[in-house]
Amino acid sequence: MFTNFLIRTFVKDSENTQNEEVRNKYGYLAGIVGIISNLLLFIVKISVGLLTASIAVTADAFNNLSDMASSIITIIGFKLASIPPDKEHPFGHGRLEYISALIVAFMVMLVGIQFIKSSVERILDPVPIKFQVIPFVLLLISILVKFWLSTFNKVVGNKIDSSALKAAAVDALGDVFTSSCVVVSFFASKFTDLPIDGYIGVVVSLAILYAGYSLVKETISPLLGEAPSPQLVNSISERVLSYDHINGVHDLIVHNYGVGRCIASIHAEIPSNIDIMTIHDVIDEAEREISDELNVHLVIHMDPICVETEEISTAREEVQKIIESHPSLKSMHDFRIIGTGEKKNLVFDIVAFYENTIPDEELKSYMAECIRKTHPHYNCIITVDKDYI
Repeated sequence: MFTNFLIRTFVKDSENTQNEEVRNKYGYLAGIVGIISNLLLFIVKISVGLLTASIAVTADAFNNLSDMASSIITIIGFKLASIPPDKEHPFGHGRLEYISALIVAFMVMLVGIQFIKSSVERILDPVPIKFQVIPFVLLLISILVKFWLSTFNKVVGNKIDSSALKAAAVDALGDVFTSSCVVVSFFASKFTDLPIDGYIGVVVSLAILYAGYSLVKETISPLLGEAPSPQLVNSISERVLSYDHINGVHDLIVHNYGVGRCIASIHAEIPSNIDIMTIHDVIDEAEREISDELNVHLVIHMDPICVETEEISTAREEVQKIIESHPSLKSMHDFRIIGTGEKKNLVFDIVAFYENTIPDEELKSYMAECIRKTHPHYNCIITVDKDYI
């Protein structure tokens, strides 16, 4: 309820998340909320840590301080990512949002490494911890605040599809776990003199390191060129196939230059005997409408396909059976027969599964040999395609 109140109050036109200005307002709101929440938690926990001499509480306090710095970097990342395209970066600066998230991840890991050292030192040289009711209650409240902050970042991150905010949500949820461990060690100090504080500090530090590693893994993937989401792939393919005269699609490639900055290209199979101006109008309309609907820049390449005949239909069915019987082959496209008389060229592309390790030449030889067994008059011209989705 409080999350929706903040969104309604500070984000005008909050449902229009495709709008870059609205999306940035979401990012700034999440960053400011993170700064305020983590600053308050740092003040509370560092006070408790100093009053009780608890290394685990102190480690958790500085973890909140690093989270506050992370929120500042997130705001900067959103600001830089919204810089308009220029000559050097014609597709904009959207990937800077991923870079800001990566910086946050490394900061989280640095905090974890520093406090592993402090926790080990506390185990080797124990210091008595003073249990007090009020600091204990304050720590419980901090857990509730972190849980809400995780939910808030998750809601906003999903609304605007922000990897930085989704990562912040995971990080905050990890803080709920680490703070819970701190509360346990703090409470246990009331009943034992063992250096539980140091051991819990190690657990907290390892959890912080794992959170940092997870953030690095999640944020570096789009920078390296990760595969598009299955939802986007299916949406593009289904929408293109919904237009008149388009009988098949293949070779979909999606390039991500940041959220809302996707460029996609796809091959559309059309009848070879259709009027070129007619199909050109269809393709133009599909590019324009799908680009607006899915918030991508779509380019469609036309692939003319031979008009269906009994010979083509029979040959395609036989080739399809060969492909289905081979575990490394996924599909085929651009199937056509060229030539007249006894000698004809059977031309088509085959798509191998991404995990395939068989050389292309071996796959082509296998297909050609299988086809020659029943159709020795066909000269096979085969191209092996890669699956980019």
